[in-house]
Amino acid sequence: MADVSSDPRLRQLDGATVLVTGGGGLVGSRIVAQLAAAGARPLVLDRFDAYPHPVRDRFEVDRHAAEVVLGDVRERATVNWLARRADFVVHAAAYADVAACTRRPDIAFASNVHGTQVLLDAVAGAAVKRLVFVSSASVYGNGLPVGDGPSRFAEDQPLDPISVYANTKVWAEHQVRLLLSGTGTEHAIVRYFSVYGEPQVPKPESHSWMVPWMAMSAHTGRPIRLNGGGRQVRDMVHVEDIARATVLALVTDRMTGRTVNVGTGVATTVRQIGELIAGHYSGAEFITTPMPAGDPRGGCADTRLATDLLGWQPGITLADGISRYVAWLKVTPGAIPDWFTTPPALTPATTSAALAA
Repeated sequence: MADVSSDPRLRQLDGATVLVTGGGGLVGSRIVAQLAAAGARPLVLDRFDAYPHPVRDRFEVDRHAAEVVLGDVRERATVNWLARRADFVVHAAAYADVAACTRRPDIAFASNVHGTQVLLDAVAGAAVKRLVFVSSASVYGNGLPVGDGPSRFAEDQPLDPISVYANTKVWAEHQVRLLLSGTGTEHAIVRYFSVYGEPQVPKPESHSWMVPWMAMSAHTGRPIRLNGGGRQVRDMVHVEDIARATVLALVTDRMTGRTVNVGTGVATTVRQIGELIAGHYSGAEFITTPMPAGDPRGGCADTRLATDLLGWQPGITLADGISRYVAWLKVTPGAIPDWFTTPPALTPATTSAALAA
């Protein structure tokens, strides 16, 4: 876990109650752990149904949270009750899978739009000092190419969401600004780039979370899947660095009303990420698969504002982060979900084809 104890800004979190919606997920649980290390009392609100397999123990939510509430961010009475107890809020709850949001835009709307509005209503009636909203680099879409190189995304450029998930984040960003500007509750927005790091596990039928998908494929002797040949560019930022930036956004004066990218500023192709993982597994192979709908070409973050406003820089390189993940996976093989190694069910068509072969 990142060392958060030496930053004097975090002293104001000592003894403070911080509500973390979505605190049972990968990023939320790392935020909760760092809040606890800073002396805060994290309250977690989470449904714990984002995965079809257990992750609550894997993410060690109960170990670090002062209190865990099993509930939905759309439950007005529950959210009001928690907001009244909070000094700060991190809103990380979301239907956060791009592919799942594309399949079920109704669920994406209910969680990411309606749920955000319920929380903002609750915060408006409470004494919350600051809310940090977790957004995504997906709001930039494909961005604008810089010469022959990959896109570099700056916070002041036009937003161009190309997926349902990104569209919900754009709406929520605007709503946070509209409803909290000029009130007694400050706000800040953090746009995450591609998050990875132990103990991340994949979700079925998803093209997100590429490091666990690739590493678990190589670990179990399966080919590493490269959607569209792996030409897309990503800015990979370790979950511990992501969490540290988010916690700093809660307490940094210059972040009031501001939006910052949380990324490394380093553009890496999906194929290069796969090759870094393959280097840890002798005989690892690749397979090219179609490009999923809503998958952006990608790019990297302009990180100048994060450095200037937060005094934050990533501390874990991609090579080191992947080495950490692979080492964790090798000593934690039980993290590979059962569905990952279960062959897909045969349909009548595939059964007939198999019999005819």
